[in-house]
Amino acid sequence: MIPMVDLKTQYHTLKPEIDQAVLDAIESCQFILGPNVTSFEQETAAYLGAKHAISCASGTDALHLAILAAGIKAGDEVITTPFTFIATAEAICYAGATPVFVDIDPETFNIDPALIEAAITPRTKAVIPVHLFGQPADMAPIKALCLKHRLLLIEDCAQSFGASISGEMTGTLGALGCFSFFPSKNLGCYGDGGLVTCATNELAEQIKVLRNHGSRIRYHHSVIGFNSRLDDIQAAILRVKLRKIDQFNSGRRRVAHLYSELLGDMVSVPHEDGTGVHVYHQYTVLTERRDVIMAKLAEKQISSAVYYPIPLHKQDVFAAAYADTVLPVAEDVASRCMSLPVYPEMSEESVRLVAQTIREALVG
Repeated sequence: MIPMVDLKTQYHTLKPEIDQAVLDAIESCQFILGPNVTSFEQETAAYLGAKHAISCASGTDALHLAILAAGIKAGDEVITTPFTFIATAEAICYAGATPVFVDIDPETFNIDPALIEAAITPRTKAVIPVHLFGQPADMAPIKALCLKHRLLLIEDCAQSFGASISGEMTGTLGALGCFSFFPSKNLGCYGDGGLVTCATNELAEQIKVLRNHGSRIRYHHSVIGFNSRLDDIQAAILRVKLRKIDQFNSGRRRVAHLYSELLGDMVSVPHEDGTGVHVYHQYTVLTERRDVIMAKLAEKQISSAVYYPIPLHKQDVFAAAYADTVLPVAEDVASRCMSLPVYPEMSEESVRLVAQTIREALVG
């Protein structure tokens, strides 16, 4: 079987370092906001080139805390993409604000900058582009629009740790950047975890207070906050993996480029325009014969998946409110997209087997 991601193999390549890091964290008995959390935040900020990096309990919490720290509230609107995991829109709703969905670019699957301005109203407070599947969004025009209209720019970097565009890391291009360390992510822990990068001292301070029950001083609470802290054991694991992230991302890119070479005449392969570094959290293609391909892959015990089959404006939870919303590119991509196995340790033999199986499905 070829899985979508092989966490066991990755663990065994790092086992001595991870096991020792976990044992050291347990031995220290400093489990909450301990030394590994502080060190991981500092090391991540340095790696990304961010002014501040504040960890939290999950990628969804990272988005939620960032939106609250930005002062977004009931009655406000936030522009984002409909083609992403629901957490992006959920976090907007948690704050009482309204997601405004803008269609996507057909090549990158990221929000289309050319369509954002028409969606801006007096109630718009922020734009949240998602660097989907590890592909950086086209940030220059988005930043220009946010500057022009005095909107906050919040990056959803849940799938893009280590990606960059024009030499700048995702998570450093807006006021706030939100990361997930879900186990299957490019940089993943062994549970849930998240992080917010902040461009100002003030935003960083607000995130720190919000993640820790609204408290700056123990048992003194200035606002209603949350219990959203990355634990020290997860931080210890992430510190080991952070040292390998460029190697991991290079491995993903190796696999992706071989796929594109082998599959380019059969399906629409991921787009790279040379301005950014795509880190391939997913390798996602478009095809009119998705069901046929997926059935053939399953027959050979090769995993595949659809991310995402239903755009957010068509999800049951949003369907009534967005009944008149038509986003043709997102709807078309959702009907034809499929993702193939991709992970740093994947062998050339496995990539070729996947490609050959797809060829068999399409041409016999």
